[in-house]
Amino acid sequence: MGNVPVLKPSEVISILQKLGFAEVRQRGSHKQFRHRDGRGTTVPVHKGRDVSPVLFRKIADDINLTVEEILKYR
Repeated sequence: MGNVPVLKPSEVISILQKLGFAEVRQRGSHKQFRHRDGRGTTVPVHKGRDVSPVLFRKIADDINLTVEEILKYR
């Protein structure tokens, strides 16, 4: 895998929405997203904190896509 960028939570949420995911609920600072086909993931939205490359890879794994496939929607 190449370099994984550090993204803001809002950027990750925007990408997920472009991929067809919708926010289904929020618990504290964690927003949960679900796709019509059943895939889902959680994005932490902490003020002043970015989504780390490790967490971004986990989100990609949750939705069965590669990091590269997701970044095409950036």
